[in-house]
Amino acid sequence: VQLQASGGGSVKPGGSLKLSCVASGFSVEKVSIGWFRQAPGKEREGVSCIKYSDGSTYYEDSVKGRFSISKDNTKQTVYLEMSRLKPGDTAVYYCATTVCSAVGGPVIDGTNYWGKGTLVTVSS
Repeated sequence: VQLQASGGGSVKPGGSLKLSCVASGFSVEKVSIGWFRQAPGKEREGVSCIKYSDGSTYYEDSVKGRFSISKDNTKQTVYLEMSRLKPGDTAVYYCATTVCSAVGGPVIDGTNYWGKGTLVTVSS
């Protein structure tokens, strides 16, 4: 099982980025995928996830209306489109296999497979 996140970079507030997570070793049609982030000095938190079974999505409150998660099963890729970025979005972003709860969102429970992170910096 491998996941590879990419697409991070440095943008100004209000800017946009699109992250990609390419999965291998399993099918994204059968496993839910989540995006997480970890800011300096803070714990890793769930940002968004997409459920494998029905494609339903979850967003953490601070990113609702600004971030959009999607996937392309044929490319084994999950995307996180981020717009209207704020300095508070600065973090290393990770994708991982996860349980995607409609209430609690992506779960960190010790069973996640993690990709290497990609750094997003939002600064003027």
